[in-house]
Amino acid sequence: MSQQRMALWAAEALDEDLQDVDLSLAIGNYGQSGMYDDVQPPQIDEGTLVAMQQHMAQQAAFAQIPDVVKRFIVHFHQAVLDNNLAEITVAYESGWNRLTEKYYAKTEWPEAEIIAPLVNDDQIFLILYRELYYRHVYSRLQPNIDDRFHSYENSCELFNYLLNSDGPVPLDLPEQWLWDIIDEFIYQFQSFCVWRSKIKSKSDDELTMLADAGQVWSSYSVLNVLYSLIQKSKINENIVALQEGKSPEEIAEIVGEYGVRPLYRMLGYFSIIGLLRVHVLLGDFTLALKVMENVELNQKAPFTRVTACHVATYYYVGFCYIMLRRYPDAIRSFVTILNFILRMRQYHTRSYQYDQISKTADRMYALFAICNVLSPSRLDDNISNIVKERYSEQLSKMSSRNSEEAIPAFEELFLYACPKFMSANPPPYDDPAALSVLLAAEPQPDPARRHLGLFLADVKAQAPVPTLRSFLKLYTSLDAKKLANFLDADEESMVQQMMAMKVATRSVSRVGNETGLLEGTTISTSDLNFVINENMVHIAESTVGRRYAGWFIRNTEHAQRVYDGLRNSPLPSAPQKPSQQPTTSATDSLAAPLSAGGLKSGGPKVAWGGVKVGA
Repeated sequence: MSQQRMALWAAEALDEDLQDVDLSLAIGNYGQSGMYDDVQPPQIDEGTLVAMQQHMAQQAAFAQIPDVVKRFIVHFHQAVLDNNLAEITVAYESGWNRLTEKYYAKTEWPEAEIIAPLVNDDQIFLILYRELYYRHVYSRLQPNIDDRFHSYENSCELFNYLLNSDGPVPLDLPEQWLWDIIDEFIYQFQSFCVWRSKIKSKSDDELTMLADAGQVWSSYSVLNVLYSLIQKSKINENIVALQEGKSPEEIAEIVGEYGVRPLYRMLGYFSIIGLLRVHVLLGDFTLALKVMENVELNQKAPFTRVTACHVATYYYVGFCYIMLRRYPDAIRSFVTILNFILRMRQYHTRSYQYDQISKTADRMYALFAICNVLSPSRLDDNISNIVKERYSEQLSKMSSRNSEEAIPAFEELFLYACPKFMSANPPPYDDPAALSVLLAAEPQPDPARRHLGLFLADVKAQAPVPTLRSFLKLYTSLDAKKLANFLDADEESMVQQMMAMKVATRSVSRVGNETGLLEGTTISTSDLNFVINENMVHIAESTVGRRYAGWFIRNTEHAQRVYDGLRNSPLPSAPQKPSQQPTTSATDSLAAPLSAGGLKSGGPKVAWGGVKVGA
């Protein structure tokens, strides 16, 4: 306290001393002589000041970038300039993800304007960098409205550069990156449409920006990009020419200067898969399969070279078949890709897209469970066992379709496994009156609920099928009135149920060598058939024998592995000599083993059961 009082006292004494000093003499007349009275200070306009502030902020942000990130960006840029696919692939699949986990797991990468000095303001590389930047924002962070608008602008710049340049652009990118560009473009479009449809959660600024948005992330602009890439690359003509066995020279003449470039060829091919996805999200399942008419679903197709594209293709094709009531084709699609994922599990674990592939596989297991209930088959026991382990409770509920628990089980699996559908038309943000009416009205069901309603309508129509089937399997002919009594219904309702069963056991399937995914032949999916002749129902059951070829092949391979293991195993060690000589009988001498030099004259005689020791 004494020190504090001393400090206060010293301050007061200093003020008193200053009061006694003539400050004008101590300071002088510096700045008061009027020499600079006529000179006006320089005026800086507001735009220049803002630019200076932004430049200083960019310099500060640039200084905060780790040196390893700066070196990575410089190396990445040089690899793109040199069109070095090997270096680009390593930087894209390994370097970018590793640095993201270490430095930018919960924050944004530096903006393109900040790292521009590192790449000499290369606008093409900055567009590619922004594509990675916004993809990181969408996947790891929560994008705001500015991010959504700017990501659309950057996508437009990228596709304008590819489509509207004078001739093919001198750029080579890995196939994985080309697929990710198309896939992320569609994902951001889907995310924007879902976010845009939620009117009540928008602020006033967001409502104003959406009213002035125009064609930002419109369905027309997205479809225009995909169809333009297909047309520019002439990928459909390329696929048809390959199927017809034309020579590379003939194909090059057909597809032109754009189609011969790997960049445009793969972008066009991936755009076909992208159109499949967009049409599924918009609810047009027939058109989705129509755009895939030239793409063959086999292990030699180009989309199999990118695992994420391979899985997505079969997922959306299988879902289209479900919505078109072609359950055997859907099951076949899911079994093919799920077996592929099981075989390649170790590779997928090392892939940076393992989580996405695993989630898609889980959805396909759920869809397989739905299809197997509606159209039972023994196509693959391995997949069926996995489905039973994961969804045993839902399977038991769905199998009894007349119970109250069946519909909720179907609804649960469908909403979990279906794509995130979206509406093609945005709310009327540019019309305040219509928007206020929409806000005051009851909330409309989202697109997923509408598709769920269509799917459940078909499920409910098939509800009487299991009960009717259980009665028909007991007879070869049955009076219609008696069958109606079994069902506790009148004859008219009984006939309606039988017609529903007839429809449920018929399906269009690609059983032959059909080329297009929409083509097929009408087949029966049940081993039970019936006809109605006047008042009698005649039932015919066709039993299909079990296919033993697979069983014999598996057991033969197992026996071969056991034999090889025994053959490669080391020989057992020789038994030690017993201390006393056992007596042998005539039977034992006949069973004596052969030695290298012939019959063994001395020693113990070993029978098939071991060494027999005499009494």
